[in-house]
Amino acid sequence: MNSDIYKKHLKDCEEIIANDGCQLKELLHPKNDPIDLPYSFSVATVEIGKSTYRHYLKQSEVYFILEGQGRLHIGDKTTELIKGGTALVPPGQEQWLVNTGESELEFIAIVSPPWREEDDVRTE
Repeated sequence: MNSDIYKKHLKDCEEIIANDGCQLKELLHPKNDPIDLPYSFSVATVEIGKSTYRHYLKQSEVYFILEGQGRLHIGDKTTELIKGGTALVPPGQEQWLVNTGESELEFIAIVSPPWREEDDVRTE
């Protein structure tokens, strides 16, 4: 077994409420972990019937849906996302995600360059 492999488990990550209101666990982030990555990698959850706040990031963001379904708003465009679906949110675009399903909406959020609090702006 190689002890030089950096690894982490979701159950060991602290859950926080993100600026957009979703529940979030940061799995990989250069500010928290002894890694040099050009992105941060988190797992987020939106409860049944809830949505994230309208906001924008100065970075690019990719969503990958692990469970549930939702409606992603980017600027004046909207798309439906289901388990296995992915979407790119360009930097500086107002966005929010609505859980339209009957279970929690769980998704991976990859932010590049890595997420920073000062680059995450709520618009409502």
